[in-house]
Amino acid sequence: MKQIFTSLILFISVLLSQAITTEKFMLPRDYTRLKTTVVTDTSQPGLLSNVISEIRLQGDTSWVWLGTGRGLSRVKDSLNIETFFTSSDLTNESSTAGYFPVGGVSAIAVKGDTVFVAFASSENDFPIGKGVVYTANSATENPVWIYYDQPLDGADAETFPWGGIGFVEGLPITVAQYNVTYDASIGNGYVWITSWAGGLRRYKISDGSWERVPVPQDDQLTLITCADSSYEMVDGKKILKNYYLNPRDPIDGGNHNHKAFSVLSYNDTIWVGTANGINRGIFGSQGCIDWHHYAYPFENLTGNFVVSIARQYWNGQRIIWAATMNADDPTEQRGVSYTLNDGDTWYTALEGERVYNVHAQDSLVFAASAKGLWKSKDGQNWALFKPAKNVTPLEGDETISSEVYSVMLDERAYYNGPVLWIGTGDGVARSADLDGSNWEIYRADYDPEKIYAYPNPFSPNSHNLLDGNGYVRFHLGNVASPDVEMAVYNFAMENVYNVTLDRQNPETGAIKWNGKDSNGRLVDNGVYFIKLKYSQNLNASPSNHWLKLIVVK
Repeated sequence: MKQIFTSLILFISVLLSQAITTEKFMLPRDYTRLKTTVVTDTSQPGLLSNVISEIRLQGDTSWVWLGTGRGLSRVKDSLNIETFFTSSDLTNESSTAGYFPVGGVSAIAVKGDTVFVAFASSENDFPIGKGVVYTANSATENPVWIYYDQPLDGADAETFPWGGIGFVEGLPITVAQYNVTYDASIGNGYVWITSWAGGLRRYKISDGSWERVPVPQDDQLTLITCADSSYEMVDGKKILKNYYLNPRDPIDGGNHNHKAFSVLSYNDTIWVGTANGINRGIFGSQGCIDWHHYAYPFENLTGNFVVSIARQYWNGQRIIWAATMNADDPTEQRGVSYTLNDGDTWYTALEGERVYNVHAQDSLVFAASAKGLWKSKDGQNWALFKPAKNVTPLEGDETISSEVYSVMLDERAYYNGPVLWIGTGDGVARSADLDGSNWEIYRADYDPEKIYAYPNPFSPNSHNLLDGNGYVRFHLGNVASPDVEMAVYNFAMENVYNVTLDRQNPETGAIKWNGKDSNGRLVDNGVYFIKLKYSQNLNASPSNHWLKLIVVK
């Protein structure tokens, strides 16, 4: 399980620790294509972070909700983006007045006019839940958002009522550390959340109450909570027999299956992904749930750490997809697992690939992964997209990252045809076709007039990794030249690299350098001077613009 925690911390650190990664992720957006929106009392124009982990669509509107490393953002009309202000003074169970918790967004759920958003941060290298917000009228001009502290238990809450039948025993979760809401789903009158050590919980929409939800222990193939026979009288209480809800590691008497990470709810069914497989629940009449538990190696999953679950409904068939990663067993691997018969039989795909998110719609399945975006029409044959690139002449841009964290197919009437949204560590991008042939790229606000390099200091071994190379990007401000000449000099002013970049060539993409000299060798650590020669307007001759860059491998 150490591997799971390591992976978890690394991912949340990349996603949420903006104070450490400001220079990498505070990138400029494409100002030629993204206009500013009017500042309101509770929002500001543009993105504040280029780490986009969540993408959700708002009904039949043009709105797209974005979960970023520095708060909640919204695309309003395909051109305008706003990011909501934050406050550290929010009060539990009260209106936010349009402000949101400080931190990155770890989960978003949208259904109709209902929107639920969870926030998190990293403190002392520990992921920590920063609370959640909820509104039932998001489509109005001034929605009422209610804030809740990260759901916790009282120290003496060793039993809790369940399902209108009896009580369940469990270890109280009293702190927000490792209690981060990584996923949420709206269905059956509840908002369901998965919060790792916080487990599976549900928010009852009708009265605003929170409730812990029991799922099977590691050694249980089923857990029946809707039958009276599953309970016994203990000290005058009907207690669920032979059960204890405990998210600690098994070596400490706990269960990996109580570490909940992903969730999907619809009709009378709920699917929950954990550190010990996948759980399918059927709702009972009073809010109870009967469960089936599927886990490697008994089931044909690639691995037991389930980070995403999606439903596909096509040609009368329901398919459940899951992004499954290796957990404890050394024979597990990363990939995608899916079932055509509600869990009776499982199949695998993309074995060996680290998949963060799966999205299925109509006949198509998309997988956002460390290698990029995958698309399939049958679950077995997959095509890998190239990194997002804007091929419009003189407006060339690209996401300098292979990783894709989130994906969403948008078939709403507003766009007059299907479009594809992806979230990366280098911004959010939208393609007007489902092949990704030309993208619109949205990035965080920065000074559009200044000339600068980022990240700076630059590591070609770890920054903006793309096709085996790391890159530093150059922002040129106003540029009118079709060509940009680049020359790189070391501290002794010896020329080490020269190139002329043709902005009319769609393959040029961003103005960037991979840290290599003219012989293809990575340059030594040190200070470098970059000379960029181009015209800033059509009536001016090309001129030299100098930058200082620190290279640290």
